[in-house]
Amino acid sequence: MRVTVYGIKACDTMKKAFTWLDQHGIEYDFHDYKKAGASAAQVKAWIKQLGWEQVINRRGTTWRKLPEAERETMTAAGAAAAAVANPSMIRRPLVEFDGKVLLLGFDPEEWADRLHARN
Repeated sequence: MRVTVYGIKACDTMKKAFTWLDQHGIEYDFHDYKKAGASAAQVKAWIKQLGWEQVINRRGTTWRKLPEAERETMTAAGAAAAAVANPSMIRRPLVEFDGKVLLLGFDPEEWADRLHARN
């Protein structure tokens, strides 16, 4: 099993995720939002699968920097556009397998359940 992990390399949560993946022998490709961005098609697919409220990190500084009116009236389309323009708004890590989001965020127990079940 080989997964794709999306995120930002310098993020502390990402570092924990990389360590976990390495320790558990899970092969992965890494997509760094800071360097490669996130395509509109990807973000829309993630939002369609999970809902924008799950995909967008509403606790982060990038979200808080949006105008209050924009945050209060956010829609799936608006969230997708904001995430493409500011990929750091996307919760991380986001793990994709076989074209679908397998995991969002880092929880070692959930990762063990989902990733070891597929190996």
